[in-house]
Amino acid sequence: MTSIGGAEMVDWNLAVATATRFVRPGPDVSRDEARAVVAELRRHARASEEHVRAFTGMIPEGSRPQDTPVLVVDRAGWVKANVAGFRELLRPLLDKMQERRSGSAGGAVLGAVGGKVTGVELGMLLSFLASRVLGQYETFAPATRDMPAGEPAHPGGNGGGRLLLVAPNIVHVERELGVDPHDFRLWVCLHEETHRTQFTGVPWLRDHLQGEIQSFLGETDVDPMTFLERLREAAQSLAGARPEGEEDEGRSIVELVQTPAQREILGRLTAVMSLLEGHADYVMDGVGPDVVPSVGEIREKFQQRRARGASRLDLALRKLLGLDAKLRQYRDGERFVRAVVDEVGMDGFNRVWTSPNTLPTKAEIAKPADWVARVHRRAES
Repeated sequence: MTSIGGAEMVDWNLAVATATRFVRPGPDVSRDEARAVVAELRRHARASEEHVRAFTGMIPEGSRPQDTPVLVVDRAGWVKANVAGFRELLRPLLDKMQERRSGSAGGAVLGAVGGKVTGVELGMLLSFLASRVLGQYETFAPATRDMPAGEPAHPGGNGGGRLLLVAPNIVHVERELGVDPHDFRLWVCLHEETHRTQFTGVPWLRDHLQGEIQSFLGETDVDPMTFLERLREAAQSLAGARPEGEEDEGRSIVELVQTPAQREILGRLTAVMSLLEGHADYVMDGVGPDVVPSVGEIREKFQQRRARGASRLDLALRKLLGLDAKLRQYRDGERFVRAVVDEVGMDGFNRVWTSPNTLPTKAEIAKPADWVARVHRRAES
């Protein structure tokens, strides 16, 4: 276990235990109903694969992209999967902090605080998120005994990804919205299957995204005292305990730890995530009319739910965790995809997957015509 000052930085097991203890209970369903939901989600996931591939044209007919498993999980299962992913993704950063712990007064302080506090904090955040996520393609998922993952992209690498569908959350939202449950379940599967197609159909995308994230983490100021100060600032932002006269800038945890180099990397990451999320929204609605009769009603009600949040605390946490930025990514990315497809068709849009150089910039997400001019007119000249 990575440690600093002689103490574990993150008690991962405690994070899982804390999240599992404090996560909200799922909707009331019988055992038979639960089994039926799981079976239906698995059927919809299989059907979505063909719908998405036919609509997007990302995977040529007859080709065999890397396969990754589809897992239907409960909230505790989602927590365990994400803790394993966090542990793998953060390993280089935690190793870097470990190297600098010796002789650091700040390291001693952080060591005294210990990994148990960090584990509890991470667990509380995960307990908040675990009741809200409908599905997730885990790009960097390590395979475990309970959670299989796809084959590594490179020999000796970690798992190649898996798709999670969080059954109790899907049931909760379909009831809350009052929509047809069978249509809603298929609609959700179309979105998540699009993410799976993005990463299984574009061989370089996973490594590119991982490289950007590791570059972002590598630029992190790992001085323990600075780390603690920024963590304190994040906590004060959530609690509203800013010094008198200080304006609330509404910064997220990610924004609180940025260096100039990180801001540049984050701009590129924001553009990629906007593309991926917007593309998934565009596809789920594009496929929808043919296979989801009530897609119009579902989209309208779901957009209203996204916009309003649940409570003041919910809105504060969304701001702090950067989830409000994720909502903008759905909206801005979908507008980009729609504008490009309207201009150059689906085949023309699919040039976005050619290489990292053809990905849109953050500015081009806002101005799709600039991406079309850069990628298409340059290619035609």
